[in-house]
Amino acid sequence: MSLLAALTAVIGTTAAAPAAAAPPNIPSATTARSQLAALTVATQGSMSGYSRDHFNHWITISGSCNTRETVLERDGSNVVTSSACAATSGSWYSPYDGATWSAASDVDIDHVVPLAEAWRSGANSWTAAERQRFANDLSRPQLIAVTDNVNQSKGDQDPSTWQPSRTAYRCTYARMWIGVKHYWDLTLQQAEKTALETTLATYC
Repeated sequence: MSLLAALTAVIGTTAAAPAAAAPPNIPSATTARSQLAALTVATQGSMSGYSRDHFNHWITISGSCNTRETVLERDGSNVVTSSACAATSGSWYSPYDGATWSAASDVDIDHVVPLAEAWRSGANSWTAAERQRFANDLSRPQLIAVTDNVNQSKGDQDPSTWQPSRTAYRCTYARMWIGVKHYWDLTLQQAEKTALETTLATYC
Protein backbone atom coordinates (compact mmCIF):
# COMPACT_ATOMS: atom_id res chain seq x y z
CA MET A 1 0.00 0.00 0.00
CA SER A 2 1.31 3.45 -0.89
CA LEU A 3 1.82 6.10 1.78
CA LEU A 4 -1.08 8.11 0.34
CA ALA A 5 -3.36 5.08 0.42
CA ALA A 6 -2.29 4.30 3.97
CA LEU A 7 -2.99 7.86 5.09
CA THR A 8 -6.35 7.81 3.34
CA ALA A 9 -7.25 4.57 5.08
CA VAL A 10 -6.30 5.97 8.48
CA ILE A 11 -8.23 9.19 7.90
CA GLY A 12 -11.24 7.28 6.65
CA THR A 13 -11.19 4.99 9.65
CA THR A 14 -10.96 7.91 12.05
CA ALA A 15 -13.77 9.82 10.39
CA ALA A 16 -16.06 6.79 10.48
CA ALA A 17 -15.48 6.05 14.18
CA PRO A 18 -18.65 6.20 16.30
CA ALA A 19 -19.11 8.98 18.83
CA ALA A 20 -19.23 6.44 21.63
CA ALA A 21 -17.41 3.19 22.20
CA ALA A 22 -19.45 0.02 21.95
CA PRO A 23 -19.41 -2.54 24.73
CA PRO A 24 -17.11 -5.48 23.88
CA ASN A 25 -17.98 -8.84 22.37
CA ILE A 26 -21.43 -8.05 20.97
CA PRO A 27 -22.40 -11.19 19.02
CA SER A 28 -23.34 -10.96 15.37
CA ALA A 29 -27.00 -11.40 14.49
CA THR A 30 -26.26 -14.92 13.25
CA THR A 31 -24.47 -15.86 16.47
CA ALA A 32 -27.19 -14.21 18.55
CA ARG A 33 -29.85 -16.32 16.84
CA SER A 34 -27.90 -19.49 17.66
CA GLN A 35 -27.32 -18.38 21.25
CA LEU A 36 -30.99 -17.50 21.68
CA ALA A 37 -32.03 -20.93 20.46
CA ALA A 38 -29.70 -22.50 23.03
CA LEU A 39 -31.11 -20.59 26.00
CA THR A 40 -33.47 -22.37 28.39
CA VAL A 41 -37.04 -21.09 28.50
CA ALA A 42 -38.43 -21.17 32.03
CA THR A 43 -41.02 -19.50 34.22
CA GLN A 44 -39.66 -16.31 35.72
CA GLY A 45 -38.24 -16.85 39.17
CA SER A 46 -39.22 -15.12 42.40
CA MET A 47 -37.85 -11.83 43.72
CA SER A 48 -37.75 -13.41 47.17
CA GLY A 49 -34.50 -12.51 48.91
CA TYR A 50 -33.40 -10.05 46.22
CA SER A 51 -31.34 -6.98 47.06
CA ARG A 52 -28.97 -4.94 44.89
CA ASP A 53 -26.53 -5.39 47.76
CA HIS A 54 -26.21 -9.03 46.71
CA PHE A 55 -24.50 -7.74 43.53
CA ASN A 56 -21.46 -5.82 44.76
CA HIS A 57 -21.08 -3.32 41.93
CA TRP A 58 -18.77 -0.45 41.03
CA ILE A 59 -15.76 -2.18 42.46
CA THR A 60 -12.21 -0.88 41.96
CA ILE A 61 -10.91 -1.79 38.51
CA SER A 62 -7.56 -0.04 38.27
CA GLY A 63 -5.86 2.45 40.57
CA SER A 64 -8.61 4.74 41.90
CA CYS A 65 -11.01 3.95 39.02
CA ASN A 66 -14.13 1.93 39.71
CA THR A 67 -16.38 0.17 37.21
CA ARG A 68 -18.64 3.19 36.60
CA GLU A 69 -15.69 5.49 35.97
CA THR A 70 -14.08 2.93 33.68
CA VAL A 71 -17.22 2.69 31.52
CA LEU A 72 -17.64 6.48 31.46
CA GLU A 73 -14.13 6.83 30.08
CA ARG A 74 -14.60 3.95 27.62
CA ASP A 75 -17.95 5.14 26.26
CA GLY A 76 -17.30 8.89 26.25
CA SER A 77 -15.49 11.24 23.89
CA ASN A 78 -12.64 13.49 25.04
CA VAL A 79 -13.13 12.44 28.64
CA VAL A 80 -10.92 14.20 31.19
CA THR A 81 -10.64 12.71 34.66
CA SER A 82 -9.40 14.01 37.99
CA SER A 83 -6.67 12.40 40.06
CA ALA A 84 -9.49 10.50 41.79
CA CYS A 85 -10.68 9.19 38.37
CA ALA A 86 -13.88 11.28 38.39
CA ALA A 87 -14.91 12.45 34.90
CA THR A 88 -14.61 16.25 34.95
CA SER A 89 -15.42 16.87 31.29
CA GLY A 90 -16.25 15.07 28.06
CA SER A 91 -19.34 14.07 26.14
CA TRP A 92 -21.46 10.94 26.18
CA TYR A 93 -23.76 9.77 23.41
CA SER A 94 -26.62 7.58 24.62
CA PRO A 95 -27.46 5.07 21.88
CA TYR A 96 -30.77 4.17 23.55
CA ASP A 97 -32.33 7.59 22.85
CA GLY A 98 -29.81 9.49 20.71
CA ALA A 99 -29.10 12.17 23.34
CA THR A 100 -25.63 13.61 23.99
CA TRP A 101 -24.59 14.80 27.45
CA SER A 102 -21.65 16.89 28.64
CA ALA A 103 -22.02 16.16 32.36
CA ALA A 104 -21.24 12.72 33.75
CA SER A 105 -24.00 13.25 36.31
CA ASP A 106 -26.56 13.01 33.47
CA VAL A 107 -25.29 9.55 32.54
CA ASP A 108 -26.05 6.19 34.15
CA ILE A 109 -24.20 2.95 33.56
CA ASP A 110 -26.90 0.51 32.53
CA HIS A 111 -26.71 -3.16 33.34
CA VAL A 112 -28.06 -4.39 29.99
CA VAL A 113 -29.48 -7.44 31.73
CA PRO A 114 -30.68 -5.82 34.98
CA LEU A 115 -29.54 -7.23 38.28
CA ALA A 116 -33.11 -8.06 39.36
CA GLU A 117 -33.77 -9.75 36.01
CA ALA A 118 -30.63 -11.83 36.46
CA TRP A 119 -31.80 -12.78 39.96
CA ARG A 120 -35.11 -14.03 38.57
CA SER A 121 -33.28 -15.89 35.78
CA GLY A 122 -30.85 -17.93 37.87
CA ALA A 123 -28.47 -15.55 39.66
CA ASN A 124 -30.31 -16.16 42.93
CA SER A 125 -28.36 -19.42 43.17
CA TRP A 126 -24.96 -17.91 42.36
CA THR A 127 -22.19 -17.25 44.85
CA ALA A 128 -21.47 -13.68 45.98
CA ALA A 129 -18.30 -13.74 43.86
CA GLU A 130 -20.24 -14.73 40.74
CA ARG A 131 -22.77 -11.96 41.28
CA GLN A 132 -19.97 -9.44 41.73
CA ARG A 133 -18.36 -10.51 38.45
CA PHE A 134 -21.70 -10.20 36.67
CA ALA A 135 -22.40 -6.73 38.07
CA ASN A 136 -18.98 -5.46 36.98
CA ASP A 137 -18.60 -7.42 33.73
CA LEU A 138 -16.43 -5.36 31.38
CA SER A 139 -15.63 -8.29 29.09
CA ARG A 140 -19.13 -8.72 27.68
CA PRO A 141 -21.79 -6.25 26.45
CA GLN A 142 -23.34 -5.94 29.91
CA LEU A 143 -22.45 -2.32 30.80
CA ILE A 144 -23.14 0.80 28.74
CA ALA A 145 -23.32 4.55 29.41
CA VAL A 146 -26.80 5.94 28.69
CA THR A 147 -29.12 8.80 29.63
CA ASP A 148 -29.89 8.51 33.34
CA ASN A 149 -33.69 8.84 33.19
CA VAL A 150 -33.87 6.38 30.28
CA ASN A 151 -32.03 3.82 32.37
CA GLN A 152 -34.34 4.53 35.29
CA SER A 153 -37.46 4.12 33.12
CA LYS A 154 -36.12 0.78 31.89
CA GLY A 155 -35.75 -0.45 35.47
CA ASP A 156 -35.61 -4.25 35.57
CA GLN A 157 -37.71 -4.87 32.45
CA ASP A 158 -36.81 -7.42 29.78
CA PRO A 159 -37.18 -6.87 26.00
CA SER A 160 -40.79 -8.04 26.01
CA THR A 161 -41.78 -4.82 27.81
CA TRP A 162 -38.88 -2.41 27.16
CA GLN A 163 -36.60 -1.69 24.22
CA PRO A 164 -34.63 1.44 23.25
CA SER A 165 -36.80 4.22 21.82
CA ARG A 166 -34.17 4.66 19.10
CA THR A 167 -35.18 1.83 16.77
CA ALA A 168 -31.80 1.89 14.99
CA TYR A 169 -30.25 0.44 18.16
CA ARG A 170 -32.76 -2.31 18.83
CA CYS A 171 -30.84 -4.95 16.87
CA THR A 172 -27.68 -4.18 18.83
CA TYR A 173 -29.57 -4.16 22.12
CA ALA A 174 -31.12 -7.57 21.43
CA ARG A 175 -27.72 -9.00 20.48
CA MET A 176 -26.17 -7.61 23.67
CA TRP A 177 -28.98 -9.00 25.83
CA ILE A 178 -28.72 -12.45 24.26
CA GLY A 179 -24.93 -12.49 24.47
CA VAL A 180 -24.99 -11.71 28.18
CA LYS A 181 -27.70 -14.22 29.02
CA HIS A 182 -25.94 -16.92 26.99
CA TYR A 183 -22.53 -16.39 28.59
CA TRP A 184 -23.96 -16.32 32.11
CA ASP A 185 -26.30 -19.27 31.42
CA LEU A 186 -29.42 -17.37 32.49
CA THR A 187 -32.92 -18.52 31.59
CA LEU A 188 -35.56 -16.49 29.76
CA GLN A 189 -39.33 -16.41 29.58
CA GLN A 190 -41.25 -17.34 26.45
CA ALA A 191 -42.50 -13.75 25.98
CA GLU A 192 -38.93 -12.50 26.28
CA LYS A 193 -37.71 -15.03 23.70
CA THR A 194 -40.52 -14.15 21.29
CA ALA A 195 -39.72 -10.43 21.61
CA LEU A 196 -36.04 -11.06 20.92
CA GLU A 197 -36.84 -13.24 17.89
CA THR A 198 -39.10 -10.50 16.54
CA THR A 199 -36.44 -7.84 17.12
CA LEU A 200 -33.77 -9.86 15.34
CA ALA A 201 -36.11 -10.49 12.41
CA THR A 202 -37.30 -6.89 12.19
CA TYR A 203 -34.23 -4.79 12.96
CA CYS A 204 -31.24 -6.99 12.14
